[in-house]
Amino acid sequence: MEVTQTKAEGLSRTFEVKVSATELQAKLAQRIEEIRPQMKLKGFRPGKVPAAHVRKMYGRDLMGELIDKLVNETNQKALEDSALRPAGQPAVKMDADIEKVVKGEADLAYQMNVDVMPEFTPVEAASLTITRPVAEVTDEQIDESLKRIAGENIKYEPRGADEVSVDGDAVIVDFVGKIDGEAFEGGAAEQQSVILGANRFIPGFEEQLVGVKAGDEKELNVSFPENYQAANLAGKAAVFETKVHEVRAPQTPEIDEEFAKGLGLESLEQLRGLVRDQISAEHAGASRAKAKRDLLDKLDAAHSFDLPPGMVEQEFSQIWQQLQTEMDAGRVSPEEKVKPEDELKAEYRRIAERRVRLGLVLAEMGRISDVRITEQEVNQALIREARQYPGQEREVVQFFQRNPNAMAQLRAPIYEDKVVDHILAVATVEETTVSRDELFKEDEA
Repeated sequence: MEVTQTKAEGLSRTFEVKVSATELQAKLAQRIEEIRPQMKLKGFRPGKVPAAHVRKMYGRDLMGELIDKLVNETNQKALEDSALRPAGQPAVKMDADIEKVVKGEADLAYQMNVDVMPEFTPVEAASLTITRPVAEVTDEQIDESLKRIAGENIKYEPRGADEVSVDGDAVIVDFVGKIDGEAFEGGAAEQQSVILGANRFIPGFEEQLVGVKAGDEKELNVSFPENYQAANLAGKAAVFETKVHEVRAPQTPEIDEEFAKGLGLESLEQLRGLVRDQISAEHAGASRAKAKRDLLDKLDAAHSFDLPPGMVEQEFSQIWQQLQTEMDAGRVSPEEKVKPEDELKAEYRRIAERRVRLGLVLAEMGRISDVRITEQEVNQALIREARQYPGQEREVVQFFQRNPNAMAQLRAPIYEDKVVDHILAVATVEETTVSRDELFKEDEA
């Protein structure tokens, strides 16, 4: 086996690797002898299949497996012998005719290209000064949250017999929908509650029920939207024959002891305490996010070194693909829509470079500080991921367990957060009091 480094440009390294056909054949013979004792083929006693027959029947497949194993082992040895830390998986380009190699007629020869990790000394965490905005939880914020909770627990009480419905009321109706005089499937209901102004029915349906009272019968003339989910109804005009049973007015509950007990709590004081805790948790999360952003900005400004081109290209490709998806869905800003593609690519490549640079810095700072994540933390993250797919939890867990790259992507943000927490614990953190609005204001950058 011969391994020769042929190129070293920046962080890219290229090696030429050669394994002679004689060595390959010897390894194949060794592999055949390893598996022969377990082989059972028709016409032969168990474990007594001749090596020549095994080579004839399975030699090609065994040589393919052998080459894959040799490539991986050789790549690893080349990196270890050169004391290189790879920044991603090596890329292999075969120089030999692989068919001839498999047949034993040619040497195995290929080029291995790999990006290596840059050498740099990260900034001392203790030398950093980070700004962490904080916001107090006020009684006014608690009161506003309680009003929202009360608004989510509205009860509807019957109006008087002669009172007509207004926007916001619940109207209890029976209805039958018809197109060209014929009732259609799914167009009928009894004792249906329609909240006027909630926009849960097709356009015009709720609006035409404003002003009705109990006992009224009314025809509603509407048209299904052109993009309606049921293709047989899309764009068609329909008439809904309705009968009003009852009109109910919304009643927002008073925020008192009875209201708190109706939510399953012991008292209004307990409810206010829970709301305060929830707001405090929201503030803490936003404060940490702002502190992390300030930390990342300072780390980015404090480091300048060459980046592995493969890592940058991979990060850029992911960002650019996501941007294309957002553009196709119409979810980008007007400014981005009109920017030339070259300008957009340059902008997002800078973002990719920043992400790679910060990832390397955080990884190195974590390595130096011996920051580690536990299997329990990984399992908790895996459980959270699986719960996002009800009914498929087992399949999701198995997918991650069988895919090292997917598991690595799951571990990465956990590790990053632990490194960030470590740095924030060591650095000087200056707290500044801001309003809640300022705390949750999106950064312009």
